[in-house]
Amino acid sequence: MKILAIDDQQLVLLPLQKRLAELGYEVKIETDANDGILLYNSFNPDLVIVDINMPGVSGLDIVKYIRNSKNADTPIMVLSGNTEDNIITTGFELGINDYMKKPLSLNEICARVKRLIGAPEVKNIAHKSDVMIQERCVGVVIPCYNEEERLLSKEFTDYIDKNSGYHLCFVNDGSKDNTLEVLKALQKGREEFITVYDCEKNGGKAEAVRLGMLHMSKKEDLDYIGFLDADLSTDLADFDDLVKTIEHSEFKIVSGSRIARMGANITKESARKIISLTINFIIRKILKMDFKDTQCGAKIFRKDVIQLAFAEKFVTQWIFDVEIFKRISQYYGLSKAKSILCEQPLKRWIHADGSKLSMKDSVKIVGQLAQIAWVYRGRKKLVDSTQIELKLVH
Repeated sequence: MKILAIDDQQLVLLPLQKRLAELGYEVKIETDANDGILLYNSFNPDLVIVDINMPGVSGLDIVKYIRNSKNADTPIMVLSGNTEDNIITTGFELGINDYMKKPLSLNEICARVKRLIGAPEVKNIAHKSDVMIQERCVGVVIPCYNEEERLLSKEFTDYIDKNSGYHLCFVNDGSKDNTLEVLKALQKGREEFITVYDCEKNGGKAEAVRLGMLHMSKKEDLDYIGFLDADLSTDLADFDDLVKTIEHSEFKIVSGSRIARMGANITKESARKIISLTINFIIRKILKMDFKDTQCGAKIFRKDVIQLAFAEKFVTQWIFDVEIFKRISQYYGLSKAKSILCEQPLKRWIHADGSKLSMKDSVKIVGQLAQIAWVYRGRKKLVDSTQIELKLVH
C-alpha cells in the first residue's frame, strides 16, 4: 500500500514517513506542492495526505487536481493546523475523506489511515508511538563553549525524538576541548533535526547566538526561532511553553523569566541573586521597560524580527539580550515595543554547576551596561540586513 504525503514543512513529514513505514506502508514525501502533483502522477498512491497552508499551490488546489485526474477516487486526508470552518467545509465539498487538525498524535493519524485503506500484512507490528505532530516548526540555537563534560546529549535527543517540529542548532564557539566531536556524535543519524555550526575561533556567547540565529532564519520550514542554554537550566519542555505563547498571540518575542513564585522550581545562588537585582534595576532604567529578567537564556522570536535583532554585531559579550530589546524599542518605538514583547515566568530554572559567569564577571556587566547606554543613545533605526559567511559541519 502506497502513501504520498505533501507538506511544506519537512519536520512534519519525516516522523510521519518513518512511522507509516514501520507499519509496512510504502511512503513518499514532498515539500513542494507542484513536485507533489508530479509525484502523484508517477507514484499512483493508494492514499494522499496533504497540508492546506502551503506557499503557491495550496492543499485545496491539490485536492481539486486529484479529483479531476484519472484516479479521481484516490482517498485524500488533510493534515493541517488550519481550523477555519469554511476551509474545512470546502475541503469536504471538494471530496476529501478525512480532516485531521494539528497537533495530534502519530497513533491517531495511523489509526485513521488504517480505517481508510486498511493495514499492510506485517509480521512484526511496530510498538505504539508517543510522537505528536505539531502545527508549528521551531528552530533552537544552543551556544556551546567547552561543553564536553556538561552537555546533556540524551535529554536533547529524547526530546526531539518524541516532539516533532523541532530543529536544534548547536553552535560550537571555538571550544578547546572535545565539544565539536561530542556535537558531531549527537548529530549522527539525526541530520534532518540537528545542525552543528562550527566557529573555529571563540567569539563569545553573543556572537555564537547571533550567527546561529541568522543561519536558522534561512530555513523556510521554521515558523519560530529561539535560543537556549546548553546546560538546560531551562529545559526544553519549559521552552515549549514559550513557543505556545508566541504561537497563540501577537507577540514577536517571548522571553523566559526566572522569577521565583509558588509552583515553580527556581533556584539561584544567593550572591548571584543579590547582584542580579542590582543589575536588573540598571537595565530597567536603560530600556525604560519594567523587565523582571532580561538575561534568562531562553527566548523565542518570530522570523520577521530576527534580522532586526541579530543582523548587526552586538556591542557586549554577555548583555546582548539588553541590546536586542533596545534595538526593538528603537525600531518600533517604545509604546509599540512594549506590546510585542512578552516576559513569561518559567516553571523551572536550575543554576548549573560550572557556569561560565563568575562573580567578578558579574561586576563587569555594570560597565557593559554603561557602554550599551552610550552606544545606543539617539539611534533612530538599525540596519535590517547583512551578509553573513556561514560555515556548517555536515
